[in-house]
Amino acid sequence: MEFRIMGPLAVLDAEGRDRTPTVRKHRDLLALFLLHAGRPLTVERLRGLLWASEGGDRSDSLVRGYVGELRRLIGKDVITTVSGSYVLALGDGLLDVDRFRLLVDRGANEEALALWRGEALEDVDPEGARWAGTRRLRDELEELRLLALERRVQADLEAGRHRELLAELKQLTRLHPTWQRFRGQYMLALYRSGRRVEALAAYAVLRDKLDGGHAIEPDPELQLLYHRMLHDDVSLHVSAGPPVLLPPDVSGFTGRAGLLERVIGEQVVVHGQAGAGKSALAVHAAWLRRADFSDGILYADLRETTAPAAVLEDFLRWLGCPAQAIPASLEQRARLFRAYAANRSMLVLLDNAADEAQVRPLLSACPTVVTSRSPLGGLTGARRLSVGVLDEKEALELLIAGSGRDAGDESWPRLARLCGGLPLALRIAASRLAARPEWTVGYLVRLLEDEQGRLDRLHAGDQTVRSVLAIGFDGLPEAARLTLRGLGALSAPDVADWVTELLGGQAEALVDAGLLETYGVDVAGQVRYRMHDLTRLFAREQPVPGVPAKVAAAALTRVRASRFSLVSGDPETAVATRDIRESVEWLAAERAFLVSLVGDLHAAGLDEECWRLGHLLAPFLERHRFLDDWRTVAGLGLASARRAGDDQGAGLVLLDLGDLHLAERRWDQAEEVLRPALETCLRHGGARHANRVRLRLGRVHLELGRLDAAEETLRQCREAAGNVRDEADADRVLGEVLRRAGRLDEAAGRLLAAVEGLAKLGDRHRQADALLDLSAVRLAQAAKPAARAAAEQARGIAVRLGDRLLDAYALLALAGVNRAEGAAGRAAELAGAALEVFDETGDQRGAANARAFLARASPR
Repeated sequence: MEFRIMGPLAVLDAEGRDRTPTVRKHRDLLALFLLHAGRPLTVERLRGLLWASEGGDRSDSLVRGYVGELRRLIGKDVITTVSGSYVLALGDGLLDVDRFRLLVDRGANEEALALWRGEALEDVDPEGARWAGTRRLRDELEELRLLALERRVQADLEAGRHRELLAELKQLTRLHPTWQRFRGQYMLALYRSGRRVEALAAYAVLRDKLDGGHAIEPDPELQLLYHRMLHDDVSLHVSAGPPVLLPPDVSGFTGRAGLLERVIGEQVVVHGQAGAGKSALAVHAAWLRRADFSDGILYADLRETTAPAAVLEDFLRWLGCPAQAIPASLEQRARLFRAYAANRSMLVLLDNAADEAQVRPLLSACPTVVTSRSPLGGLTGARRLSVGVLDEKEALELLIAGSGRDAGDESWPRLARLCGGLPLALRIAASRLAARPEWTVGYLVRLLEDEQGRLDRLHAGDQTVRSVLAIGFDGLPEAARLTLRGLGALSAPDVADWVTELLGGQAEALVDAGLLETYGVDVAGQVRYRMHDLTRLFAREQPVPGVPAKVAAAALTRVRASRFSLVSGDPETAVATRDIRESVEWLAAERAFLVSLVGDLHAAGLDEECWRLGHLLAPFLERHRFLDDWRTVAGLGLASARRAGDDQGAGLVLLDLGDLHLAERRWDQAEEVLRPALETCLRHGGARHANRVRLRLGRVHLELGRLDAAEETLRQCREAAGNVRDEADADRVLGEVLRRAGRLDEAAGRLLAAVEGLAKLGDRHRQADALLDLSAVRLAQAAKPAARAAAEQARGIAVRLGDRLLDAYALLALAGVNRAEGAAGRAAELAGAALEVFDETGDQRGAANARAFLARASPR
């Protein structure tokens, strides 16, 4: 059943047939139930309401009889009995009053007004005097009706239907002479219809009525409207609704799905490097959320209008403030803007802000989005959204959508990489392809592969990458420009703060200008910065002489200090575990930069710096098995040493290459480079270096199965050693030779000597290596407690150093001890943990050993 009381009482069944009671008392009883829907009514209460003028002087049975008859008419389940009382139980939306309230609350004003058929229960209680509930309901519904009517009229005004509204608004102002919203709407409809004098007169009528009868003035909002009309404010003629000042939405917007939903908020700073698409993201997000801001969207490009006072004047005019009422000072304009914005559902988008001072006067209670190359850290209440480059998938989508080309061309990924995922560059490239249908994607790729001309070719009309980069660069102080130009000489993907300090210390200024990006804090606690490839090309157009040599000098000093902690050969100098760990952390953080720097030095012709830096990096790269990087720096170093005619340098790099081949277990290749290395060292009088080469050759003999040759060579090295370092290294390899020869007691003696010597040196890494070798010998001797003690000591060192790879080898050694002790389950657990680390670090040899161990441990 559907019940209607807004107007005459009506009841309709599910098929729309009229089931309205015709007997007067049935109608009265139903009206009472509907006025008290959902509330319990006792028989006594019903009797008093039905016969109010007679004091309710009727029997209870008569009331119950009427209720029974009404149930028969409208359904037994509609009126229920609860604890001796009757309750009208209606489902959602079955009473027109409930639907009306809900529709007004949702803003569905036309649909709500369509339900209105007159005053509530106008045929049952015409005067509204029989029941207090009738009068209360009528007052509430009339207020809601006028609210819905006011909103509907406002929507018609915003849609430009001012002429059609004149008759209706004239009638409304006559029926509701002091309802000031109707009066203002009537004035605005008159004004937009070219009847300015009548609009002003309509205001005067209201003012006289209020002044004469109540001695009060019209509301401030209506006064402001009157003054705007008096001064013929042109913005009043706009009839397309609230201001939406946004630029056109970006066509073919792609990607950024994870960011779009986070752009709009109370205060959000969208920041990132030049050309990253901050404005496009903010504008697109604002258009997507347009419907959420019924009072409009204000927009200002702070690069074009840099003075906040000028922006505020423009905003205030759009919000309806007459020009004569706009104050002169910035502070007063900001205060007035906040007052205007306080109760509006409005978004403010401030594009291309340079600093916080531009933004602060423009902040209000409205949601505000600011785009800037700087994070604007001074806006402490803002949430920040960093916008970076697009990933390959998003970059390809943008290129293909913007160019209108087929997605099947194999050159697309290369083009995306040449643009560096930078949205501006991608859009320009796509635009060039769209404008030149005769060009293939591959042709544009070939044009852009030339680094010297890439920036020149990334232009489409007035859109150029260089001009966007120049905006930030031209506004920098000279010191910051020098820093950028200096960083341009380096090809590393990112640099630490010590590098930026070396080149002028203007990193944060470059970040604020959108020419450098904060990359995070590395494992050594250093802030790292990243420069886009296109920005680097821009910076290289004005090179700063001497930068590679300057950076190389600082890098060599730092790497030497770290190398000393790793391979100290001075037993008088104690090297703490903490020093080694900090050195490892610094080298781990700088590895990519230092490897890249070796390449920069080779390209710059700084040959000695190139091979020395590569040589100094070798112990770290060996220890952590960064074999590809090691191969790169050794190859560049050898080429530089030979180009410079530096035989001694070439010999040291050949020694490093020998170590690399040993680490790769390529014994023949190791011998091929070690023999010329030995000749070079002997020719230039490097006795100690020659002895170190012989030590490696002894290792080659060992791995190729030449145990006698290996032992003879290593004993010669041990006798010729002139320091603890060389003695310990020779003892360690000799211990392995003796173990393989089955001379376990001798092997144990040599390894104990190696452990003692390396401990004196403070070389914790090699000490742990020797301990693991000793553990294997002790296990072969069936000395299980000694084997466990050596392996656990090695693991303790690895944990203190934070060396996961060394720790994995120690875990594998402990797995062997546990298996020998009969703890097969624990052994498998330790080997599994070691395998996980080997796989993560890419150590194929360790992974193979762990898998072999687990295969032997599993039941057949």
